[in-house]
Amino acid sequence: MDPRLSLPARTCRCCHNGTVPAENSIPAGPNHSVVVVGGGPGGYEAALVARRTGADVTVVERSGLGGAAVLTDVVPSKTLIATAEWLTIAESAPELGIRTGGTVTPGDDPDARRSLVDLQAVNKRVLALAAAQSDDIRARMDREGVRVVDGSGRLDGPSRVVVSPSDGGAEVTLEADIVLLATGATPRTLPTAEPDGERILTWTQLYNLAELPERLIVVGSGVTGAEFAGAYLALGSEVVLVSSRDRVLPGEDEDAAELLEGVFRSRGMTVMSRSRAASAARTDTGVTVTLEDGRVVEGSHVLVAVGGVPNTEGLGLAEAGIDVTRSGHIEVDKVSRTSVRGVYAAGDCTGVLPLASVAAMQGRVAMAHALGDAVAPLHLGNVAANIFTAPEIATVGYSEEALRSQGSRYVTTTLPLARNPRAKMHGVHDGFVKLFAHPEAGIVLGGVVVGPRASELIFPVTLAVSHRLTVDDVAETFTIYPSLSGTIGEAARVLHGQLTPR
Repeated sequence: MDPRLSLPARTCRCCHNGTVPAENSIPAGPNHSVVVVGGGPGGYEAALVARRTGADVTVVERSGLGGAAVLTDVVPSKTLIATAEWLTIAESAPELGIRTGGTVTPGDDPDARRSLVDLQAVNKRVLALAAAQSDDIRARMDREGVRVVDGSGRLDGPSRVVVSPSDGGAEVTLEADIVLLATGATPRTLPTAEPDGERILTWTQLYNLAELPERLIVVGSGVTGAEFAGAYLALGSEVVLVSSRDRVLPGEDEDAAELLEGVFRSRGMTVMSRSRAASAARTDTGVTVTLEDGRVVEGSHVLVAVGGVPNTEGLGLAEAGIDVTRSGHIEVDKVSRTSVRGVYAAGDCTGVLPLASVAAMQGRVAMAHALGDAVAPLHLGNVAANIFTAPEIATVGYSEEALRSQGSRYVTTTLPLARNPRAKMHGVHDGFVKLFAHPEAGIVLGGVVVGPRASELIFPVTLAVSHRLTVDDVAETFTIYPSLSGTIGEAARVLHGQLTPR
């Protein structure tokens, strides 16, 4: 099974008819206390749900509301990528008949492209936007009556949280009927490539750079590595992507990954497949990355993007009797309960699926269940995910690899965006829509969209997967002409012809 579709090791113990009864929950009320450790999407969304039931809610956050998702990860990275996207769009200007002094093309001298980018100004805007978003979340907490404590929290048993204030004051103990742990994760580092914040970097440190890297080596070809490699290539850096696997994005749809790698190479990126990095070191003028086969890659900077580590050390989990995985993630079921009554967990510290949207849903489901509501358990098959490269890659439902590996019968079609009239108008050449459906019932099982704004285009496919719509339901729904979403309707009509009558 695709890991996005089921969690065999964490199956819910009480799922009936699609909902989870709130057994062992605590009736909501103004006299019940909730303490949330971590103010990221999982934490602050849970706090809002709890507060609206009338509970007394405290959020403990050490870095700022929004957590890493807002301050150092999702919001900053996607803001940087959105900035880089303008230069990618500008590549199509000559094709559209536009001639300006600032126009760039894939074959331009990198120095010419870099001269268009003031990275210090870009990063200043990125960090300002992230801070503003964090401030907006804090203002919302204040309006809703959620108490926010600046500091670090740890469990002292299942119903107490000890807070070490950020200002260095005396520790405070908070009693709680319900505790939610939403402490997130931090970038994984390599002992042979320790980040220094100047030349050897994690993705949280990129926003401190004053100048665009002349030659950026990206170690890791997963989602984070691919996104930053594409962004800095568009901004004007020479980029070398070091991948230990056969291709970039090894966990994604094969056709989508191959298309993206082809685009990367055509734009001048060096992609080193089957090349595992052993170490990174500073030199007088930059960095060197030594591969396991002895080859040495030189650059001005190196970004190490090799996954994350859950922030669970020092939380008092063992003392409270909470089970964790071998990787240090907190074990939860599909309503985010831990092994201890009254203690829930959400987000990247659980290792369920490292997406802000999933963290937020986990937090909402956890708190609704804890405070007495019957809720639908988390179903990862309905989660839409997006990779913010150019073109973007969005997926939902079963992947083709999962369907093949489990021997499922399915029909599929892939339609290129290049023949879509709206795509032609915008000079879009790369991308496609792929749908999977049951060959008899016609139910949409999953889909892949590769193209500009795939994160928006995947929504109708997500609706189809979530509500078990058929390809005929999709095919018979009006789309705008001309529109990129028209290709989704066309793909559904093609699939109709492949269905086997029952």
